[in-house]
Amino acid sequence: MQARIFLYNAIDFAFSIYMFMIVCVVLGSWFPDIQGSKIMQFLRKMTDPYLQFFRRFIPPLGPIDISPVVAFFALQFIELFVKGILFR
Repeated sequence: MQARIFLYNAIDFAFSIYMFMIVCVVLGSWFPDIQGSKIMQFLRKMTDPYLQFFRRFIPPLGPIDISPVVAFFALQFIELFVKGILFR
């Protein structure tokens, strides 16, 4: 039973960290001065492959890119799906 709880919490933590990284990238995109920082480069390296998938299908609305919003909700759906499969 303890192993199931640990695994559930580990999955929850991993998805939460990745969602936080996406939020940081989105917020960081509003500040051009920090785009070249090592932290932003790392965050973009980790999140851009996932976000690029959605950018292929969702065009920007003028200067606004809504693909991260869709990607965020998709990630939440994936988390629920994984937890549903593993913890029925």
